[in-house]
Amino acid sequence: MTVLSSTITCPECGHQQTDTMPTDACQYFYDCTGCGAVLKPKPGDCCVYCSYGTVPCPPIQEGDACCEAS
Repeated sequence: MTVLSSTITCPECGHQQTDTMPTDACQYFYDCTGCGAVLKPKPGDCCVYCSYGTVPCPPIQEGDACCEAS
């Protein structure tokens, strides 16, 4: 079963935000609501959820290759 909720932790300020992940595309940019930093995936990751979230994005959970950035 695919988990759609993930909590992102900002590496700049430590702020945490729980969001519902998109199922049809990876999220490449994410604006931290704590400090305003624009997060991008770490090298080798396809999206911000794979880099900073508690749960990887749905395509990765399902065993698919990295998806296209949105």
